Amino acid sequence: MKKFILAAAIAAFAAGSAAAETIKVGVTPGPHAQIMEKVKEVAATKGLDIEILEFSDYVVPNQALNDGELNANSFQHQPYLDNQVTDRGFDLVSVAKNVNFPMGVYSKKVKSLDELEDGATVSIPNDPTNGGRALLVLADKGVISVDEAKGVKVGIADVTENPKNIRIVELDAAQLPRSLDDVDASVINTNYAIEAGLNPKTDSIAIEGEKAPYVNVIAVRSADKDAPWVKTLVESYQNDEIKAFIANEFKGAVVTGW
Repeated sequence: MKKFILAAAIAAFAAGSAAAETIKVGVTPGPHAQIMEKVKEVAATKGLDIEILEFSDYVVPNQALNDGELNANSFQHQPYLDNQVTDRGFDLVSVAKNVNFPMGVYSKKVKSLDELEDGATVSIPNDPTNGGRALLVLADKGVISVDEAKGVKVGIADVTENPKNIRIVELDAAQLPRSLDDVDASVINTNYAIEAGLNPKTDSIAIEGEKAPYVNVIAVRSADKDAPWVKTLVESYQNDEIKAFIANEFKGAVVTGW
């Protein structure tokens, strides 16, 4: 009887070990990394082990995913992914929505966009998708006007009106918080703002409305989109425990997109 029980226990352990699977997920520092740490805890209860790798920019995580160095990433919104697929030929797809980061405008020199003087300098992200998003924020607040026909693909060349002769400077997104000492205002992606101790709800001088195209996504290689671990990853992320964590931790600076 004891031998039977021991054999059964060994068999159960072996089956559990065989069922366990490890995946590598790329994130950017800050909220995406913090949230994925909680997702990792939930996924572990479902037999999925997540190894989290942090990247300090927006380009490498998609290259690493496309090259097979990652199984998934969680750091970008759909327009950015679409642009990367088109421009770089990546064979990547989104499999779920995760969170939205309303973009904010920050300044150490003025308390509102109305206070910007003629010739003021404003920094924005230097990648086309987030740079366009920043321009749309400025346009929405009346600082500039842009060619509406361009939609989310608007660029600096598409600025049609600039009554205050604002000088728009493009910088790497991660460097924008540090640019605040040198510019009059900066439009900063919220993940980098939070990492720098800024909250778009309380520290920004203007904030983007919630826009569906900019909800972030979980991306995988096209060949993996129907893999069982993808379903487990998505279920672990789109979980009530994760929703509560985001609400409590970020106080509205990050909102769930599912």
